[in-house]
Amino acid sequence: MTTITLAQGDITRQTVDAIVNAANSSLLGGGGVDGAIHRRGGPAILKDCRKLRASQYGKGLPTGQAVATTAGELDARWVIHTVGPRFSQDEDRSALLASCYRESLRVADELGARTVAFPAVSAGIYGWPIEDAARIAVETVKATGTAVEEIRFVLFDERAYEAFAAQVR
Repeated sequence: MTTITLAQGDITRQTVDAIVNAANSSLLGGGGVDGAIHRRGGPAILKDCRKLRASQYGKGLPTGQAVATTAGELDARWVIHTVGPRFSQDEDRSALLASCYRESLRVADELGARTVAFPAVSAGIYGWPIEDAARIAVETVKATGTAVEEIRFVLFDERAYEAFAAQVR
């Protein structure tokens, strides 16, 4: 049985088996959650990401996919990197956003992770409206079969927390 919990704050401060990173396709760090995870996790995460780029992800990680690395100095065993879609007024990319959550849980299951912390993928600099991002995230994790025991959404601010809380109720 999977439990969905919510926390407001800094995802890099979570104690879980796996922290999901809202990565950019380069896997080499960036802004927002991605930059924070790379900064707090230290150089081991970047080293693993560079190995992935040198092997199967030479052109970067495709949108909607997920891959794991070490968590470096974070209080987790792994970081699961997923690339969310940029929001578009002209094109429905919600299936790609849902795929980020499904693929991250698939990777978590492969790793044997029992607790996973997710950010609000694509709801930051990628511009996805938070209420819709919350709906897609919660509906997707509820519908995805997983051995993960706790899915924790870690929301940066009160507005995001409230949007996710409305979906979890």
